[in-house]
Amino acid sequence: MSTLRLGSVDAGKLPADKGDFLRPYHRWMATRLRDREQFRDEANFQWQDFKEQSGNLVFRLQRFLKNKGFFPNAELSGIFGYGTQSATRLFQEYVYSIEGNKSIGLPDGVVGPKTWSHIDRWESNGIINDWARHDLNNPTEEFRLWFEILNKAKSHYSSSDNKIMADVAGYPKISDTYAPQNWDFDPAKTHLIGIRRNPDLSAQKRENDDLFILLIKGLAFTFWGSTDPSASMADRSDEAFLVEGQHKYRLSWHKIASAQKIYKALRPYSKGVLVYRDKVADNALTDADIAAGLDEPNTTINIHWSGDGRTNFSAGCQVIAGRSYIDPSGRVISCKDYAGISYDDLASGKTRGAYNVLSDLVVCYNKPDDDCVWYTLGREKNLSEVNSSFPADYLKKSLNELKNV
Repeated sequence: MSTLRLGSVDAGKLPADKGDFLRPYHRWMATRLRDREQFRDEANFQWQDFKEQSGNLVFRLQRFLKNKGFFPNAELSGIFGYGTQSATRLFQEYVYSIEGNKSIGLPDGVVGPKTWSHIDRWESNGIINDWARHDLNNPTEEFRLWFEILNKAKSHYSSSDNKIMADVAGYPKISDTYAPQNWDFDPAKTHLIGIRRNPDLSAQKRENDDLFILLIKGLAFTFWGSTDPSASMADRSDEAFLVEGQHKYRLSWHKIASAQKIYKALRPYSKGVLVYRDKVADNALTDADIAAGLDEPNTTINIHWSGDGRTNFSAGCQVIAGRSYIDPSGRVISCKDYAGISYDDLASGKTRGAYNVLSDLVVCYNKPDDDCVWYTLGREKNLSEVNSSFPADYLKKSLNELKNV
């Protein structure tokens, strides 16, 4: 059976306008890349052409991924685009890590003989992934509990005396950062929570020691990384610290100026997010920095990959480690077999590991007309402030589990 990859097209299914087909993903790229009528392949630093081939295997693959719950909003176009690539990686990841069947090979988004054999196995045995058993009418308990906390936070900070929230509410320019009274916690939308632990502790080389929770389609996935910059990564002494609260992001690209490194990431939606600057140059976010006031809206505070987690890749961005994640059933999933440490590892077959799971879930589970991810950043100590029953050791326990796989 033929191997399928990004750019594969069933017979007779070439789009009349390639640029129009790619536009939803490419319109936010740099001008010199935006009009290119090729797919950007993340795994091998190459651009892929639309390649028509005989038969209807792409259609069969898309139908399988849709029916099994990996690509619920798929359009059965017969074109192996970014969505099909992401759904394929989710299927491969599920078989490799959740089922524990490593014979499928690494989750690289390429459908060769090994992946076809597992597609046949799933079809023959009527297997459906556990994630597909949940939706907004049947959410996991963790999904439900996080929305309780988010709504309590909105109620609390809409009326409390908080310097950061007051700065945001009083900021005179339009940005992608919202005041508490305008926070939107609609469970039908995709939400990412960042839990900041020690922003006020000075660190020249800050660790990945913060937690992230993705809430999507009734499911909760937990990741780790950093919400704060490592001074060693920044190109200026007054590095940026994203303000706490809710921010509007969109699926776009990171390393957009480099055709050799560009990959899918989350970027501020349009106007930029609000940040404080390390005005006292102590590599921390302190009361003195907050007293100095907010900087201009920043369009470069992305949410992106942080290697396998041993190095914080942030110069102000929110970064996700690739080594591990916690799935909706509470299992700690190790990606260390294939999670790259750096860009060089990607050229030798490694992937971005758990980070790919996060970005692929957004690609595959967001509704077709919804290009937003709502990102809410808070501090660890604020969790008990808005919910007194929140377990005091939650973050420490989760991080230990994730880091020690």
